[in-house]
Amino acid sequence: MWSRDQMAERAAQELADGNYVNLGIGIPTLVSNYISEDIDVTLQSENGMLGMGPFPTEDEIDADLINAGKQTITELRRTSYFSSSQSFAMIRGGHINLSILGAMEVAENGDLANWMVPGKLVKGMGGAMDLVAGVQRIVVIMDHANKKGEAKLLKECTLPLTGQGVVDRIITNLGVFDVVEGGLRVIELAPGVNKEVVRAQTEATLVE
Repeated sequence: MWSRDQMAERAAQELADGNYVNLGIGIPTLVSNYISEDIDVTLQSENGMLGMGPFPTEDEIDADLINAGKQTITELRRTSYFSSSQSFAMIRGGHINLSILGAMEVAENGDLANWMVPGKLVKGMGGAMDLVAGVQRIVVIMDHANKKGEAKLLKECTLPLTGQGVVDRIITNLGVFDVVEGGLRVIELAPGVNKEVVRAQTEATLVE
């Protein structure tokens, strides 16, 4: 199975030259460390930053430079800063090509639940709903099953939805899956993983 870093490295392959990309909180933030030097990608953050670099080394840390998840980041020569309202105008206006997000559940029709678990502390939705509604392509990175071993790729989400039918591709520790008519199609499997392993941990319909 893939580790968190290997999932992020695989997700970095979804980026194309010239893309404007938003990375969600959690595993998606690691994607910035694996962007190929052969492509020119601009990372956008909801808190008002365009052009984020990789995570800083210890001697590069600047507490004033943070992403939407409050992690310290680095800037580039072309980095620009602006208000949160301008940032969301970019998102809502369809100007961001790709968003890579984490998730608690994804349904076989592309429904996404990634912002709250009822009865637990909820800090707020953040930019998730705007991202799934305004960004051109949505890729999700998530563990294939929860800590109890229960499937997170479901026929229907059980948690409150962030968006309906919004997910295009899912990358888990077991492989890569596309949302297609009738369910999920296996695009790629992680080393040492076969379809029987995937079927045993997936509630969603797998389409051949």
